[in-house]
Amino acid sequence: MDLGAPELILILVIIILLFGVGRIGKIGKELGSGIRSFREGLQGDKAEPLKVAPSIKEPVTVAATTSTEPLEEKVTQQETNKSISTTL
Repeated sequence: MDLGAPELILILVIIILLFGVGRIGKIGKELGSGIRSFREGLQGDKAEPLKVAPSIKEPVTVAATTSTEPLEEKVTQQETNKSISTTL
């Protein structure tokens, strides 16, 4: 489907009737400033140096369990030991 000059003029007239001349100018201005800020944002990423995270001063230690039995068995043994000790 090809849009010719008469169709484009008709669309323009309908838009002017719906929004008015003043509002179309505001819409164009806002659209232009949005595109401009988007472009500046894209260029700003390239111009900014990468920020380096602060170094960790204290080493992080992780507590490891030495038991190789599953956690469920460990819990049931602890519960059994508690119940035995409370009955004595």
